[in-house]
Amino acid sequence: MAYPSKVITNPKNGMSLKFLQTAKDTNGALLEMEATYQPQSTEPPFHYHPYQAEDFLIIAGEMKLRMNGESRILKAGDRLHIPANTPHSMYNNGPAIAVTNWQVRPALNMEQFFETTIGLAADGKTNANGVPNILQAALTVNKFSSVFRMVKPPYLVQKIIFGVLTPFAYLFGYKPTYKKYLN
Repeated sequence: MAYPSKVITNPKNGMSLKFLQTAKDTNGALLEMEATYQPQSTEPPFHYHPYQAEDFLIIAGEMKLRMNGESRILKAGDRLHIPANTPHSMYNNGPAIAVTNWQVRPALNMEQFFETTIGLAADGKTNANGVPNILQAALTVNKFSSVFRMVKPPYLVQKIIFGVLTPFAYLFGYKPTYKKYLN
């Protein structure tokens, strides 16, 4: 369970999240985090949040943003608003550590998404890019589709493929979330 000052770190990409305000603290209105990115971090998959807007303040370092068909560098002091349903990716491709204040509105179950995906990476249950195997991905993508969707393949294709794989994932003992990551 996320709580203020809890820190989780993804050993695959070196990103750390420190929860500042959680869904519980804000009655679901806001999830606020401080995110720290290692230099030359891996670009996450191009994705979107169908029902959530994100606001970033770059505190230190620089972040590379891809959105709306363009790419740009954000530096300390820059602010960024990403409307809901807007495909994007953002990562640190600079030479120094980058730190952002990251706000997600509404919070929905985004903190559980981070705890689950980062927990899987920390337990070595993902590849080098932090992506779980296809059976785990089927359950994770279905569980958190209201807060995170990959742009490719199209969402309908993802729903069909992961829907077919879901019974097999359960058969092999996979779960959408794991209690140990949400403590």
